[in-house]
Amino acid sequence: MADEQHGLVFPRDPDDAGGRRSTTATGRAVVADALRAADPVGARAAERETAWRSEYLLYFRRLVEAGLGSPDDAVGIARAGLASLHERMRVRGDETEGTLAEWPGGAGGFDQVEVAGTAEPVEELVLPYRGERLRGDEIRRQVDRWVEAGVVEPTVAEAVDAVLTHPEWLRLEGHTVAVVGAASEMGPLQALTRWGARVAAVDLPRANLWDRVAGAARAGAGTVVAPVTGPTAAGEDGTAGADLLADVPALAEWLAAQPGTLVVGNYVYADGATNVRVSTAVDELSRRLLEARDDVALGFLATPTDVFAVPREAVDQATERYETRSRASRTVGRPLRAASGGRLLRRPYAPGSDPGLNDSLVPQQGPNYALAKRLQRWRATVARHEGTTVSMNVAPPTRTRSVVKNRALAAAYAGAHRFGVEVFDPSTSNVLMAALLVHDLHTGGGPRHEHPWQDEAYAAAHGGLWRAAYAPRSALGLAALLGMGAARG
Repeated sequence: MADEQHGLVFPRDPDDAGGRRSTTATGRAVVADALRAADPVGARAAERETAWRSEYLLYFRRLVEAGLGSPDDAVGIARAGLASLHERMRVRGDETEGTLAEWPGGAGGFDQVEVAGTAEPVEELVLPYRGERLRGDEIRRQVDRWVEAGVVEPTVAEAVDAVLTHPEWLRLEGHTVAVVGAASEMGPLQALTRWGARVAAVDLPRANLWDRVAGAARAGAGTVVAPVTGPTAAGEDGTAGADLLADVPALAEWLAAQPGTLVVGNYVYADGATNVRVSTAVDELSRRLLEARDDVALGFLATPTDVFAVPREAVDQATERYETRSRASRTVGRPLRAASGGRLLRRPYAPGSDPGLNDSLVPQQGPNYALAKRLQRWRATVARHEGTTVSMNVAPPTRTRSVVKNRALAAAYAGAHRFGVEVFDPSTSNVLMAALLVHDLHTGGGPRHEHPWQDEAYAAAHGGLWRAAYAPRSALGLAALLGMGAARG
């Protein structure tokens, strides 16, 4: 990795003669550290893995499997993974390099720019879906259809019904929601501003991003504040935004002073290794705010393309679908499985598994993406265990720009419906996930469960990946092949 990187960076690889900053060495070591207590065999295997970029999927699966023994195992893995990453990552200044704990503040903090909305607040949940705007019982019926089709877990219906019953929740009175990654396609900025919420918007200091954020703020009914540097606090001559890789101490100070219950929502995304860097920065920001205030809540969107333990009911539905698939599917499936050595169109679970293990990792997304998203799940697990209100919901597969620019993923998404998976438009995902955030913030993070995997499975909108007839990765290539023409269109 290039030496000109600033702020939060990967450590140098001690085994590399050139002292390069190795994402592979760091990712492998963090996973090994996370596994060490619960799965020492897996930890040793991870440390010795010589083909990390192709074999990482096995170890990210083991991280979930090893945590199923007891709640303490799951929490221990999360704690160890977080500690390892925070101890290893570095903060690079002009002439110095130190740990995250030593991250110094800058010469000055942030001023603040504020944009007030010009519209009346939307006082009911309105869900855009396939060209329609659903309300009230229309939403309930659509969610019920998703439940019946296995596209979302039944608990999504419970959460959405609660929000429909309490439309006054939408405004999030008494909260400031820090939307970190404010211009993200999957973030809740537009929904929250329409509902009249107070949002602290954090994104890079780029004019095009701030124009997008400010436009959403003015079109909404809430208040959006943002950090600003420059000669005026009003922002006319200043620059709105912040660089997470350099500005975490100043951002922590600015956010700590925001009124009301502070919600730190993590919606950042970047390509490649930068995804781990910015995700670690948000995690360090969250850690500092949790130390500074006793009223901080955390918000996350979990990717559906990961490994999750799933309820027995999901296993049973997927098993039934596999065993009752059409004669044509059976006829085509047998030679494909034989020709692929059993890799294609596999059964998703051993019948009766409780819980089942859904492995929807996508190799094309790579180990850095997997680590960045697992880091968020680890923080959610530890924070919830320590009594913090946490909203972490599995979001559906969505046609975001970051997906459709990857040809393989775009093709797979275009063909996914042939395997019982629904891919959502961003407008639907945004509002649905924002509604689940609102539910969680008004219910103490939703119901508490005995094991962390059950917390993760609550209100999961996985798009059908958990309940499909085939193991997701065993159908991915065929979905891509079938969707290739549609993706080009």
